[in-house]
Amino acid sequence: MAELESPEVMPKVINFLSCLLHRVAESNDTTSRLDTQRISVFHGLTRPTISIQSYLERIFKYANCSPSCFIVAYVYLDRFTQKQPLLPINSFNVHRLLITSVLVSAKFMDDMYYNNAYYAKVGGISTTEMNLLEVDFLFGLGFQLNVTPNTFYTYCSYLQREMLLLQSPLRLEEPTLNLERPIKLHCCFNEDDSTHQKQLAV
Repeated sequence: MAELESPEVMPKVINFLSCLLHRVAESNDTTSRLDTQRISVFHGLTRPTISIQSYLERIFKYANCSPSCFIVAYVYLDRFTQKQPLLPINSFNVHRLLITSVLVSAKFMDDMYYNNAYYAKVGGISTTEMNLLEVDFLFGLGFQLNVTPNTFYTYCSYLQREMLLLQSPLRLEEPTLNLERPIKLHCCFNEDDSTHQKQLAV
């Protein structure tokens, strides 16, 4: 899936991921009951004024991490939402989850990466908060950071397929959201199984 990580394609990947996260956050804002959610360090007091797409584009521009980091960050967000069902992605936490997932991914994937203070500036938060978010995210993942080649390929295949569908001339309008249940970020598949049992409704 090297073509998915090419300089020409990566902006489209960033755009698709931001659209996906935006729809997930909006859906959870609408359908998730606040009294069933656990407030975490990722929650802001108010919704950030910067859009998810602009925020992710800012991270992409300044983080200078390898393109694969953004795919792995997506895997981490997937795992986090599955392991922490009481912490659904919404408009109040998506930005902090994003910057943290990319930070953790860069540290795990790249030989050279910026420190937490730099990522804090990119993300518009303090270094102390960045440190806290990283620790909480790692515990939320159960420190399961390894991504097998098979898992990486499966996520790339999903992203590539969905991006092609979005570009298809037959897809003239966005699908109608089913607001009877929350949109899920994850694909609900066994990472040890190449079968992609997709349950992502967007």
